[in-house]
Order: sequence, then C-alpha cells, then structure tokens
Amino acid sequence: MNLTLEKPLAFFDLESTGVNVATDRIVEISILKVLPSGEKESLTKRVNPQVPIPIEASEVHGIYDFDVMNEPTFAELAKEIADFIGDADLAGYNSNRFDVPMLVEEFLRVGIDFDMKNRRMVDVQSIFYKQEQRTLEAAYKFYCDKTLENAHSAEADIQATYEVLESQISRYDDVEGSVDFLAEYTEMRGNLVDFAGRIVYNADKEPCFNFGKHKGKTVEEVLRREPSYFSWMMQGDFPQYTKKVLQEIKDNM
Repeated sequence: MNLTLEKPLAFFDLESTGVNVATDRIVEISILKVLPSGEKESLTKRVNPQVPIPIEASEVHGIYDFDVMNEPTFAELAKEIADFIGDADLAGYNSNRFDVPMLVEEFLRVGIDFDMKNRRMVDVQSIFYKQEQRTLEAAYKFYCDKTLENAHSAEADIQATYEVLESQISRYDDVEGSVDFLAEYTEMRGNLVDFAGRIVYNADKEPCFNFGKHKGKTVEEVLRREPSYFSWMMQGDFPQYTKKVLQEIKDNM
C-alpha cells in the first residue's frame, strides 16, 4: 500500500437530489475505510431523501424515487454512518467542494455535530487536476488502465477513486503517501472559514463576511454594531455549517 496512514482514511462518495448543499439531499452514500494496517471496511446505503428526486439527477446516477421510497431516511442512518466513519480523515473525488459540505450539512440537519476540526481532507480530484486535468473516468483509464463501469454509482466511483489515488502516489515523485501531505496538497479552503465561502479570514486571520452589504467587515464588528444581522442569517437560507460557524464566532466574542 502506497498510503502512509496514522489513522483510518474514509473514502466516500455521495449521490444526491442535486448539487445545492443547503437544500438538496443524499440518496446514496458509499464509504471505503482504509485502516493503517491496509485492511479495508466498506458501507453502502441507499437513503430516502424525503423529497422528489429530479429526473435530471436520476438520469445521472440511475436512482429514482421508487428505488428509495422504502429505504431509511438519513436521520435513521446518521448514527450508523457517523460511527462507521469514527475519527477517520476524509477522502473523495471533488469531495472538498461537494461531498464533505453536503455530508456535514446532512449531519447538522439531524442534530449530529460532525466534528471537522481534527479531520484532514484529501481531494483526489485536486491531485488529478493539478497533474493531468481530466474526469474520473479518464483518471481511472489513465492511472489504472481500466474502464470505469457503472460510472455515477457511488460504490463504483469510490472504489475507482481509491485505486486512482494509489496509482497517483506511485506515479508522481512529488506526491507523498502521507495524509498530512495529501490533505495540504489538495486543500481548497484557503482562507475560507465555512465551506460555502460566506465567511473568510482576512490578512489578520479574523473572520470576515464575504458577501452582501458587510463584505470585508469582520464578523465580530458587524454583530456588535448590528445584532439583528445574526438573526437574519440564522433564519435565512444559508447552509447549516455556515450557521454553525457563525454561532461559534458569536459565542467566542
């Protein structure tokens, strides 16, 4: 195994009703947890999103309303999923932009505070785009010389993602197998405080609003001068993780 692991690394992939992290829902989750010993554990679950799946989404991943109508909801599966992931770091394909924010959003929606502060995130797509700049199917063919069957099946996609990362570590001398290196190499958050980019760090590492009339102002300054802005955001159509970050900033003022 090319990966150097100090603790488990959970590769995961989501299929969903759409790509809006704040409003769309998971319909399938597949997790491949790789242990430091090289052993692997897997978990795949279909999820009843409790909302209709748009036909455009179904045509991509092949999951229709009737496929999940009798499946458990995310609320019913959340504890099992959280327990399976445990304290593992997270990895995926385009996971920093989509899968991680959506999973955290779903957990928060059902009252589980899925701690991200001590988790490193490895986005295999970021390595691929920096090195080759192609799709997952092309990556699988390029790195593994295999054709990706059942693309957009969460289980097939995540197995391919794991194999691609293994091959990337072997292929590139400047790509190390430690999760510390991979997390830093694929980091996309930069100065982001929340996943949605509504709050960012300024040059002094102070959280600032990155949108609207208070763009560029520190969150603390705004909340002190205009307390109602906090209520407006907490009641508005913002992602749950953005609200969680905002609440933490306010609590620490």
